Amino acid sequence: MASSISESDWKKFRKLREVALERFCGQTLQEVTKLAATSPLSSHQRYLKIYELIQQRDREIARMFNNPRRSQALEQLCSMHALGLLENEELDAFTDETRNVVKLFSSP
Repeated sequence: MASSISESDWKKFRKLREVALERFCGQTLQEVTKLAATSPLSSHQRYLKIYELIQQRDREIARMFNNPRRSQALEQLCSMHALGLLENEELDAFTDETRNVVKLFSSP
């Protein structure tokens, strides 16, 4: 996906990126809280599960949010959409072209 997005979509992406990052981090913290409270597991087992989760989320966060460039914006938007980080209204604000690409590449 080497295509770049329009200037207007790029501006929308930059603002939405911050919102999606906050949502992603919030979801991750909720998962960590749930793992930490899993009482049948030992403290060490919970720690290891949290550590693995953080490593996985760190890879995902890097793919979606590091080095925002117009050439990477579509790919990052697709990843955000696939993980449910975008509201329908937010995606609807983009041009038809961008919206169609995101829906095509982030559908199951």
